[in-house]
Order: sequence, then structure tokens, then C-alpha cells
Amino acid sequence: MIHHLEVLNPTRKPPLDLREMNELLEGAPVSNAIAWAHQTFGAGLVMATGFGPSGVVLAHHVAEMAIDLRVFYIDTSLLFPATYRLKEALSERLGIAFEPISGIDLERQSTEYGPELWSRNPDRCCHIRKVTPLREYLKGKTAWITGLRRDQSDGRSDTQIVEWDQRNGLYKLNPLAAWTSDDVWGYIREHRLPYNDLHDEGYPSIGCEPCTRNVAAGEDERAGRWAGTTKTECGMHQRREVA
Repeated sequence: MIHHLEVLNPTRKPPLDLREMNELLEGAPVSNAIAWAHQTFGAGLVMATGFGPSGVVLAHHVAEMAIDLRVFYIDTSLLFPATYRLKEALSERLGIAFEPISGIDLERQSTEYGPELWSRNPDRCCHIRKVTPLREYLKGKTAWITGLRRDQSDGRSDTQIVEWDQRNGLYKLNPLAAWTSDDVWGYIREHRLPYNDLHDEGYPSIGCEPCTRNVAAGEDERAGRWAGTTKTECGMHQRREVA
């Protein structure tokens, strides 16, 4: 029998054998990874979504499995209207009450850091609006589920199904790690799931409205995020602190 794990300190070595668990879950149905995590971590398990295609697939799995799992999203107050519409559509279709997590309001950010910080220092903006609220929310949790996939970018190519999140001091589950974009969209079409309307307008990866553009044919899936900068990640999935 798998026992629930205590809340972990980020400086401690994770007790689970990650290699063994990844060997068991690699190639297995997504529901197996979710069920294993739910049994292992219990109430300490949460799931993140940004309402992208992968998040839609995972939310549908959770709804179909009828498990008690908190599903949260980072509400930066800068999301596209289409993203908020999708949240409502998914909530109605799947019966999931998506939990909004947010940091300081935009007015306070503008007062303390100047207007439109995202255009001058997107790293700082992401840290304030995404990374800090996420870190606060994950305190006391034992594991979180994400929709990361290896095919999304070079920086995600070595994503494992089960990882140790050193920055936040808990386990990280990526049940769709081995899935491709075609796999995800095939699943969405098969189950006739709602998705963000912007995907039909050339936006394969959708974040905050000021920092997202559509992409040209042949471009990387995440090329439309922070275009014109060297930034490729918001920092939520950064594996270690930057010195």
C-alpha cells in the first residue's frame, strides 16, 4: 500500500525513487499517473492549468475519473478575454471549480514598479504576477500536476513524468510529458472539448495578452511568447534559482 507523504523541505532528498516511478509510468495511460499521484499524495496534491490544450486534456481526465482534486490557475489580471471564456466553458462542461490564484493588483504594481512593467522588464513582471503567487500557494502541498510536454520547446525536452521540484520543495507530475501536440489535439477533437478560440487564429501557446502574439507556420509552439526578447519561460517551471 502507498502511504501519504509528509510535507517536504526543499533541502531534503525526495524519498520516492523517481527513476523507478518514471519507468513504471512512462507509456502508461495518463489516468494511471493521476491515480497514482492522488493515492500517494492525497489532499496534498493540486493541479495547475493555464487553460492551454494540455490543461484541457488533463482537466477532462480528472473530471472523468471523478476524483477530488483542487485545480488552480494563476490569474494575472492580464489574460485574454477568450481565456476567461474558456474557463467558464470548461467549468460548465466538466463541473470543475477552477481556483484563481493571484498576487498584488495591477494598480499597486504600477505604483511600485512603474506602468506596463511587462514591456520593460518581463522577467520581473512574471515573477511578481506568477512565480510569487505560485510559490505561496504551493507551501504546505506535497505535489502538483502540470501539463508540460517534451515537444513544447527545447527547454522542456527532458521533462519527466515524475520530478522533484527543488525550488518549491515538492513533487511535480507531468502526465502528458510524452504526448505530442497532435496527440493533444486528437484527444480534444475526439472528446469534443472546448478550447481557446485564439488557437484558431495562430496562437498555439497563450499567456498574458500583452506578451503573446500569434506565430508563423513552422515557428516553435512557444515562439509567440515574449516575442522580441530572449525570454522563453515565465519562471513557474524553472528548475532552480538563478544566481
